[in-house]
Amino acid sequence: MTQAMRIGYLECFAGISGDMLMGALVDAGAPIEVLQKTAASLGLGAELRLSRVSRSGIQSTKIDVMVEGELQEPAAATGPVEHGHDHHHDHVHNHEPSLHHHAHQHGRSLPQIRSLLMAADLTQRARNLSLSAFTLLAQAEGRIHGVPMEDVHFHEVGAVDAIVDIACSAAAADALNVDGWYCSPVNVGSGFVNCAHGRFPVPAPATAELLKNAPVYSAHVQLELVTPTGAALLRALDCRFESTPAMRTHSIGYGAGTRNPERFPNVVRVSIGEIAHTPRFNPETITVLECAVDDLSPQVLAHTAQLALDQGALDVMSAPVTMKKGRLGTLLTVLCKPADADRLQQLLFRETTTLGIRVREENRVVLARETTAVQTEFGVIQVKAGSWQGEEWNAAPEFEDCRRAAAAFQVPLKTVMQAALAAWRTRQARPVSTVEAGSRS
Repeated sequence: MTQAMRIGYLECFAGISGDMLMGALVDAGAPIEVLQKTAASLGLGAELRLSRVSRSGIQSTKIDVMVEGELQEPAAATGPVEHGHDHHHDHVHNHEPSLHHHAHQHGRSLPQIRSLLMAADLTQRARNLSLSAFTLLAQAEGRIHGVPMEDVHFHEVGAVDAIVDIACSAAAADALNVDGWYCSPVNVGSGFVNCAHGRFPVPAPATAELLKNAPVYSAHVQLELVTPTGAALLRALDCRFESTPAMRTHSIGYGAGTRNPERFPNVVRVSIGEIAHTPRFNPETITVLECAVDDLSPQVLAHTAQLALDQGALDVMSAPVTMKKGRLGTLLTVLCKPADADRLQQLLFRETTTLGIRVREENRVVLARETTAVQTEFGVIQVKAGSWQGEEWNAAPEFEDCRRAAAAFQVPLKTVMQAALAAWRTRQARPVSTVEAGSRS
């Protein structure tokens, strides 16, 4: 059975940021009243100011975050950007402030921001998208600075507008009721930016981390074009980076950045339309890496498996095997995306005693996946669910969330896991609105 699938296609020829995406989605038809309501419900005293501006002759929507009548802008970093542009990493040329989160600075932590988003007036789908974006940001910063994501703090200066940008972009995407998102290759710009830890090349470390495995390029201007917030939203939307699909376009929106470089349209464009779609399980190609060892301690094997997961492996498995001369050994199997295979092969050679790795590509089908945050007596727990054609078939609470909650409340791990599943089932049993019943964005 073939049916129409509603999609959004993002063209990031001038990069992307939270405020640019927000403007483009409103320009494409998302009601500004929904975004204003979302901003007010966050309890941060924020309002949105909408204006129409021209960027290289293109009429676009510009949305600014205001608090008590003042535009939310952080203090600029010291020193100019390399190449002499009047641009600072904390005051991006065309975007919302680029938040860098350092555990040693005062600011809102991820659990605090989760609490804000859980209390806000958001649909479940918009709340999930917001939480996913901030979790991705915290994970990226945590990997860069070597701290757990729960310990990452979002810098106080500029935090309000980043929270509003993400929550309102999520609300706008949800209001457009899109089933899936596509994205062009992303122009990241070039040059250098000044951060709290020194001068770094564009893209900044958090942005580069978030854009791993996405097609990126640098062209036209020597400016920072993608902020961590914009990159996190692309990841949270689960964009498919493909050429423009054959689609019937219904609306087009342009979201403007702050700067207006000469002969360079500083906008992101979004097209909303439909494509013919045959419901099926989602197919994908993965790489399988295997090696068998009989002279390695279990501790080293466990360490290697964790390193592989930290470096992007989709899954790691070990099984006992009998090797030559009757020796007992371990078969180590790593599943990964093809783009990550070389890096993980190097890891296996470096960390184990193997002299050879079997490599093959296999096809697999997967359920559509969505992570939902549920409120329990032990705090907010993320629950992963797998679905097909809108019907959720499997669900499991996020282990690390449950482990942390069990330790904090000094209760058995299984108690937290049972509470999370009960809260998820309660959410499933509630009647949902027409927007909430649509496919995930």
